[in-house]
Amino acid sequence: MSETTVGVVGAGLMGSGIAQVAARAGARVILQDVGEEQLARGLSAIAVSLDKFVEKDRLTRAEADATRARIEVTTDLGDLGGASFVVEAAFERLEVKTELFSVLDQVVGPDAVLATNTSALPVTQIAAATARPERVVGTHFFSPVPLMQLCEVVRGFRTSDDTMTRAVAFAEQVGKTVVVVNRDVAGFVTTRLISALALEAARLVESGVATAEDVDTACRLGFGHAMGPLQTMDLTGVDIMVNAADNVAAETPGDTFAVPGLLRRMVAAGSLGRKTGQGFYTYP
Repeated sequence: MSETTVGVVGAGLMGSGIAQVAARAGARVILQDVGEEQLARGLSAIAVSLDKFVEKDRLTRAEADATRARIEVTTDLGDLGGASFVVEAAFERLEVKTELFSVLDQVVGPDAVLATNTSALPVTQIAAATARPERVVGTHFFSPVPLMQLCEVVRGFRTSDDTMTRAVAFAEQVGKTVVVVNRDVAGFVTTRLISALALEAARLVESGVATAEDVDTACRLGFGHAMGPLQTMDLTGVDIMVNAADNVAAETPGDTFAVPGLLRRMVAAGSLGRKTGQGFYTYP
């Protein structure tokens, strides 16, 4: 990827991780966010992650330094104009993403691929905010991006075969195993599965059937999951789960994806998981 310039919009947990793996693969990366503070946090997260890889002998110090050196930062979306592949990793709200894509459509070249790192929002609707829906694709990376192997590549209604090929190639070049989602259904494959499990786990806790700890233990030991669904929700953010489930529920008949009141109360109280220090568990 040494000849590739990759743009990443959003320097949060997902965006900084995507920037890191793209730079590790040899690409020049331009990481954009709205403010210097957000960019500084993103670069700090990348530095900490790279240091951990060095400590575990998965990278040399020279490789880590070279990875960091390939990442530039900016607050100006216009600086992404030379990117051939842009991944948007902004907040999981449709209006935020469509506004960004309408701007990116005017910024990047006509052959650039615009990818949205969404877990549940409709790629087709995001693509409709541009004049190039055939060049828009979903690339659903998983958190933490430098460690998680999977990436869902999602075809929107008008995504071209060439764009799908390029998106799959990009994900594989940054070290991911790809699952291709051929139809843009709400929640794709993984979000539908984890949402159904996580929402039912929250209902079990809400109704007093079992504690969060016991529900997570049951899933780890009974199903071989690395993390329980409530631990996973704390990691990704309770608010993110609520938004994703609401998006899936809006397009899916039945109550499978109905958000339990417990989760809405947690969001209202600011108990969003690791990022706020309190979710189903407490984080010092």
